[in-house]
Amino acid sequence: MDGNYKEFSYIQSSRRIQEILDQPAGAFEEVDGLPARDKLTFTNGFYGTCSALFIDIRDSSGLVAKYKRPTLAKIYRAFISEMVALLNSDLYVREVNIVGDCVWAVYNTPLRSHIDDVFSIGAKANSLARLLNYHLARKGLDPLRMGIGMEWGRALMIKAGYNGSGINEVIYMGDVVNAAAHLAHESGRAWRDPIYVGDGFQGNLNEENRAFLSSQYVQGLGTVHTGNVINTSMDDYIDRLE
Repeated sequence: MDGNYKEFSYIQSSRRIQEILDQPAGAFEEVDGLPARDKLTFTNGFYGTCSALFIDIRDSSGLVAKYKRPTLAKIYRAFISEMVALLNSDLYVREVNIVGDCVWAVYNTPLRSHIDDVFSIGAKANSLARLLNYHLARKGLDPLRMGIGMEWGRALMIKAGYNGSGINEVIYMGDVVNAAAHLAHESGRAWRDPIYVGDGFQGNLNEENRAFLSSQYVQGLGTVHTGNVINTSMDDYIDRLE
């Protein structure tokens, strides 16, 4: 969000805080899926089912210590550019976000078949990581390790920001988003599989996709469903490049 200067008044701020806190609970509607963002105002919200997918670079501090700024910029631009392109390529995508070296998306998945679609995006992200590393190696750069986390559940979707300023954002809150972020943070480390899936997400996959995952206990997360799932067409293409 681009900043645009406006003078701050604590008296007006007090009024805005009171107006927000006085909003009725009925303004937050429970729905099966998540509506388009243009349905949101500063006084309503929607609580619906969705899937969240996070992709996080492992040991990003090591990259900062090793490479100079121009090289770092190229690495991050390549990662963010193509991961965002991939996350945005599913029909059910609702939101794509970039936070530092992490990219994540929310998908409108009221039907179980929609969740299998998101799982396919996660597998493609795993193969895309290999493609990115192929190009990094050609430039003499170390490969990136990534963690991919996916979860399904209910999230509260609201519009938040400074009303009237043009500075606002759609916020997704709830266990589904937090869980997917934690799963991505823990996956792909050392010997761990690059894909971690939560119970809600795994339980809604079809039998074929569930077969790609195995269950294990991870400290701090409990039982998670993990795998090194790929997109075979993408991997065949990379094989031909190599």
